[in-house]
Amino acid sequence: MKKFLSLICMSLLLLAAGNPTDSKPPKDALKDKVLQLAREVEPKVVNWRHWVHQHAELSNREFKTAAYVAAHLKSLGMEVQEGVAKTGVIGILKGGQPGPVMGLRADMDGLPVKERADLPWKSTQVGEYEGKEVPVMHACGHDTHVAILMGVAEVLSQVKDELQGTIHFVFQPAEEGAPEGEEGGAQLMVKEGVTEDMDVMFGLHINSQTEVGQVRYRPNGIMAAVNSFKIYIKGKQTHGSTPWTGIDPIVTAAQIINNAQTVVSRSLPLTKAAAVLTFGKMEGGVRSNIIPEEVELVGTIRTLDADMRATLFERFHTIVKNTAASNGAEATLTIDEGYPVTYNDPDLTALMADTFTEVAGSENVDANMDAITGAEDFSFFQEQIPGLYFFIGGMPKGQDPAKAAPHHTPDFYVDDSGLLTGIRLMSRMVVDYAEKVK
Repeated sequence: MKKFLSLICMSLLLLAAGNPTDSKPPKDALKDKVLQLAREVEPKVVNWRHWVHQHAELSNREFKTAAYVAAHLKSLGMEVQEGVAKTGVIGILKGGQPGPVMGLRADMDGLPVKERADLPWKSTQVGEYEGKEVPVMHACGHDTHVAILMGVAEVLSQVKDELQGTIHFVFQPAEEGAPEGEEGGAQLMVKEGVTEDMDVMFGLHINSQTEVGQVRYRPNGIMAAVNSFKIYIKGKQTHGSTPWTGIDPIVTAAQIINNAQTVVSRSLPLTKAAAVLTFGKMEGGVRSNIIPEEVELVGTIRTLDADMRATLFERFHTIVKNTAASNGAEATLTIDEGYPVTYNDPDLTALMADTFTEVAGSENVDANMDAITGAEDFSFFQEQIPGLYFFIGGMPKGQDPAKAAPHHTPDFYVDDSGLLTGIRLMSRMVVDYAEKVK
């Protein structure tokens, strides 16, 4: 009887202690831990976002933002590199276990846009753009990207002994494009060797017309290549009352604009991929009764396929040259190097699919969004190493997307409640990727 009672007591003790096989393995415990830490750091991230928003700075001029970020990373005990690609900042966190080198990227620059949203933390900053004093605001959400990555840095620094691998927190300047005559952005970072020791890089973008908590991504091309162009048209100046004594570059410009619309609609296989050719600026002339000597046109080209881009360039050059010649004018078209297609490595995208659904919930994840004709210089990193770029929602829940102000506009707004999704996803990507490739 004594022996029987002893066995019963032992069984009860084992039940009270719990079955060891039911406990979560360490890697799952770490996954849960970073999600909890993300929630704890969220209030700080919101405050950081407000500060960065109020101190918006233009491309290659992110001096205050860079100093703010660097101070935070140093407070976490990281090795910090400053002045990368002019104003960029990189924090390096070494995990306690061997593993891959992972990059996490946030862009820092604002835009020459005057903010109209009535916020207690709205931007009243000014800067210089193309020689003119302009208002500056974060009209594309880069303030949220900076704050999110600062939050991820704090989360991961608290579990660094449990992390596998090394994380590079890349705070990048000039995503919107360096000032004329300057280099900048991801392309300059690549030139300076930022990706040389990295195995992979992750990046995100908040979206003002996607509901908070939603996540969107796709394998392969997710954002278009972008190229800016300029057309210089030379005519012959004359009095407006006698146009036959001159060569009218304004009429020539109008014909070029109209004829160029057939490049996309008649020369490209649009069922394969989208393409856009847009004129954004026309400048020429000084008064009503003078036909000027010259006119300049400026615009943008967006493509999602390299062969289609080559065809578009060729047809565009032909139309510009021949349309001008038909009017007796001369025209030259120059197209800049631009940004390549933002291309999500298919294998990497598939590898991280579970992370998206586990963190955001399968009902909130669109894993095959339509490609968009916006562009991103994150693509320069992806030309060097596998990269994954995705979108998170910033629109308040319940709002009609059709009524949400788009990016790059004075009324642009993204809600603070969208930040948590970014912190959680970026933090988990580090943990999950290292685990999957070990």
